[in-house]
Amino acid sequence: MPVYVIADVKVSDPQQYEQYKVLSPAAIEAAGGRFLARGGHNEVFEGSWTPARLVMVEFPDLASARAFYDSAQYRAARAARAGATEYFNMVVVQGVEQG
Repeated sequence: MPVYVIADVKVSDPQQYEQYKVLSPAAIEAAGGRFLARGGHNEVFEGSWTPARLVMVEFPDLASARAFYDSAQYRAARAARAGATEYFNMVVVQGVEQG
């Protein structure tokens, strides 16, 4: 069953954050993931949540999402990102079984 990793990010150092953006796709791809959204325009329909930069990645299953997050490639991307964001919130949510 697919899972979705969703991140809400407020970038404080765009130049440094670019290093993270260069490194993270390989870690995602290596674990079987694919970007569904990557910082495009977002708009609030209801509530008070005002996300800064939203990223959404689909993985085939929770084990793949965990493999991505725990991988050496993604640890290197996180290290490159250190200090480049005001906040970086990330969750994983299970998708709906099709059928």
